[in-house]
Amino acid sequence: MTAEVRSTGIDETKQNRICDTYVALDLETTGLNPKEDSIIEIGAIKVIGGQAADTYSAFVSPAKQLSERVSKLTGITQKDLEQAVQPEQAVSEILDFIGELPLLGHRILFDFSFLKRAAVNQKLSFEKEGIDTLRIARCVLPELPSKRLEALCGHYGISYRAHRAYEDAAATVKLYEKLTEQFYREETAEIFRPAKLVYKVKRESPATKHQKERLRELIERHGLTVDYDVDKLTRNQASRYMDKIWEQYGR
Repeated sequence: MTAEVRSTGIDETKQNRICDTYVALDLETTGLNPKEDSIIEIGAIKVIGGQAADTYSAFVSPAKQLSERVSKLTGITQKDLEQAVQPEQAVSEILDFIGELPLLGHRILFDFSFLKRAAVNQKLSFEKEGIDTLRIARCVLPELPSKRLEALCGHYGISYRAHRAYEDAAATVKLYEKLTEQFYREETAEIFRPAKLVYKVKRESPATKHQKERLRELIERHGLTVDYDVDKLTRNQASRYMDKIWEQYGR
């Protein structure tokens, strides 16, 4: 397993009063659409009985070049990804790391959707329950103007490096502990419990040999520079890219 163990800064003497066993998960991606974008970094912390028991951290090789916007936001560079693990290996490792535990995350459905799509494309099952600190914050802190992870961490004095997967996961653990300490009551218990995560996805087949040949032909004919790896595209992705070229340059 490509797991890197680090100090989380979590107070391991404290026990959450509800669901103190879970995996905090955060992903960095090339964009916001699981159908078109790729995972570039995974960070996770396994919390058992309120104590940080293990961590996982890995760069993941994407199917496309990093945009300047994503690189500027995350601080991740194309050079960082040169020795990154392949998606198939990363997905297998993180699913093994998570095991049967529920997930914790800030807007956890976003991370779950990317990971489930990647898992399904590898013919792996991935059904989970999750706790969403964004949902909790919206319920118990309606007066705050922003419920973004950075804003909530600022509210509670939690310092961390934003938009890096491991750091975001560790910050979410601390935020969950703060929210639990301040707001967990019998009447609010439901929002602190893991709930089924629902994201429907069908397995995507790799681009066919004909599609890849046709796409390369179009790219060469029009002298285009593209930010994706043709060999890593799915059928749908290859079709979309060809449609875009035909729309802009004609057949």
